[in-house]
Amino acid sequence: MSVASTPELEADRQYLIALIEDEAVFHGDFTLSSGQQASYYVDMRKLTLDHRAAPAIGRIMLDLIRDVEDVVAVGGLTLGADPIANAIMHESARTHRPLDAFVVRKEAKDHGRGRQVEGADVAGQRVVVVEDTSTTGQSALKAVDALRREGAEPIAVAVIVDRGTGAQAAVEAEGLRWLAAVDLDDLGLDPQ
Repeated sequence: MSVASTPELEADRQYLIALIEDEAVFHGDFTLSSGQQASYYVDMRKLTLDHRAAPAIGRIMLDLIRDVEDVVAVGGLTLGADPIANAIMHESARTHRPLDAFVVRKEAKDHGRGRQVEGADVAGQRVVVVEDTSTTGQSALKAVDALRREGAEPIAVAVIVDRGTGAQAAVEAEGLRWLAAVDLDDLGLDPQ
């Protein structure tokens, strides 16, 4: 379990946990993006794109990466990472350490500049990959690979909800830090 650095941020975190439990956890039979089967689905897009949750997500995730030194930008694989990166960017603008955001396309464009990473110039920069939730870590690692090809230095992967199903080990095996704001214990769920 992660704990926020201030009582105000921990209150944001508890508020977000309550929203996730009430509005983003669905029970049934689901196939995850990893192909794995699950008896519940945590639909964080429902909240990352919600006016009530987005500001808290920005503050919580910014706090989560506070100890990652010299980071200049955050982002990840589109579509899930986009609202998270934007929330962090907006919250960081109020601090002494503003961060930019980037988007990693699933594939490079076949027109225009042919880029796979859009937004902040990441070449030679330390960056953090963000994600809403992760099962195997493969989406985050796809973003990491694209960023490395662009000359960026990914340092960490930060997720809102850690499903506790192997993503952390996969990310750490690539030499990256794993950071999670909420885990399944916080949500009263069992790993699957």
